Amino acid sequence: MIIIKIFIEVIDLTEEEEIRIRCHQEDEEIHELINKIKTEMLIILGYHEDKISRIKISDIYYFEAVDGKVFAYGKDNVHEVKQKLYELEELCKEKHYFRASKSTILNVAKISSIHPSISGRFQALLDNGEKVVISRQYVPMLKHILGL
Repeated sequence: MIIIKIFIEVIDLTEEEEIRIRCHQEDEEIHELINKIKTEMLIILGYHEDKISRIKISDIYYFEAVDGKVFAYGKDNVHEVKQKLYELEELCKEKHYFRASKSTILNVAKISSIHPSISGRFQALLDNGEKVVISRQYVPMLKHILGL
C-alpha cells in the first residue's frame, strides 16, 4: 500500500498559487494526474440566450460545429462558444478529448460505451444518454486512446 501525503498551505493573495508534486519517479500516472488538474482548472466562456457562463472544460461532453457556429454540450445544456473547433482541439489536446469527426470533438471521459456502426463508423453512448457518431477516419485514434 502506498501512502500519499497531501498538504494544503493557504497563502497571501499577493503570492502566486502553485501545485507541487514530489515523487520518486515521473511516470504515466503522474502525467495523468497533471492533465486532470489542468483540465479541472481550464475554463471557457459559453453563451446561451443573454447569459455568459464560465464552463469547466471537464464538464463538457463534446464540441460540435454547426452552420459556422461552435457549441459546447454539457450534461443537460448547450452553450455557444466563440472559439473555432481547431482552437478547441489545440486547447483540449492531451486532456481526454479527441476529434471524432470533422465537426465534433469528443470528451473520452464522458463515454459510457462504444459500438461499431455502419460503414466502419463507431457510435459512442455518452453518460448523459446522447449518442455521438465517430467517423471512420477517426476510429483508429479512439482505439489508440482506449488501448484497443
